[in-house]
Amino acid sequence: MLFHIIASDAWAEAEERGEYRPPSLQTDGFIHLSAKSQILRPANLLYSGRRDLQLLVIDPDTLTSKVIFEPGSHGESEDFPHLYGPLNLDAVTSVLAFACRDDGTFELPDLPD
Repeated sequence: MLFHIIASDAWAEAEERGEYRPPSLQTDGFIHLSAKSQILRPANLLYSGRRDLQLLVIDPDTLTSKVIFEPGSHGESEDFPHLYGPLNLDAVTSVLAFACRDDGTFELPDLPD
């Protein structure tokens, strides 16, 4: 499974449109995704203190756009999955609440592998 952190209002907008096209698709050419072991790094680096987030659980076998594992955007030594095209919503198997703790940091909810 792959994962994507998304604002609740952005997810509602994607559901209305029938696909998800975040700004990163225009600016970076892809959608930033994470493997399970990678979720907390971008969450705590980029979204500290946010309480309006959700975590998309994505089945990579049903994606209609190509996923390429490449170096992260913030100097990480590991490769992150990048989705080169819009996210087809039928690849999202669940949407989980992903609000930060009182100290502004995140912890993982129970996730599938």
